[in-house]
Amino acid sequence: MSEWTIDDCIDIARRAGAAIMDVYAQDFAVESKADASPLTAADMAAHRIICAGLAQLTPDVPILSEESKATDWSERRGWQRYWLVDPLDGTREFVKKNGEFTVNIALIENHEPVLGVVFAPAMDYLVHGERGVGAFLRDGEQEVELTTQRPAPRMLRVAASRSHLDARTVAALERMGSAERIGMGSSLKFCRIAEGRMDVYPRFGPTSEWDTAAAQCVLEAAGGVVLTLDGQPLRYNTKDSLLNPDFIALGDANLPFRNWLGEGV
Repeated sequence: MSEWTIDDCIDIARRAGAAIMDVYAQDFAVESKADASPLTAADMAAHRIICAGLAQLTPDVPILSEESKATDWSERRGWQRYWLVDPLDGTREFVKKNGEFTVNIALIENHEPVLGVVFAPAMDYLVHGERGVGAFLRDGEQEVELTTQRPAPRMLRVAASRSHLDARTVAALERMGSAERIGMGSSLKFCRIAEGRMDVYPRFGPTSEWDTAAAQCVLEAAGGVVLTLDGQPLRYNTKDSLLNPDFIALGDANLPFRNWLGEGV
């Protein structure tokens, strides 16, 4: 019987968030990684706290963090259970100081996210989900259970990335017809769908597995789905690359998302 609970993961996420906010309150330098994405002291501080905390909780479970040294596929392909972490999702939002950035911690088992914690420290907003248990918003000491809106409303509320809105996404939005577009950064888009406050998040273009896993778990635990464009659930650690395929997140799995994709998508 495991002696740790999701509350232990929440505590780790909150400690990482506090370290992020210490940097956020200051003037900070922004470096560029090899892929030209931004990196700050906050990313690294959160990474160290999360990895140390998870290693203490589960010494035998591997940890894959965005800021980890790359783990070779020959080793990683054998992982059936591991932690998948984005210490600071939405670094661009962090740099802009708009508050829309999160700490993401997910537990992956057999290629599926089974536990997820998403914490937005600037908003003091924390949601978590477990497969077979449910999804919850932690409001002070209270837990509010989350459920997606099913069936979806006639006027769809579409989560659109502020940093990554490409031509294919715009075309899909046009095919949806009457839809309200709501800009939002980082994994918060999934969480708003889990709360029933949004309905759809289409993402055409590169994301990494640590960007999506924790929030996908929350959304699925709330009754939603995250699907690749051929209708299959988004899965993890199935290939050498850590990039996700294009996907669409839905609060209502019955929405006709294929009608929105168009030719050649």
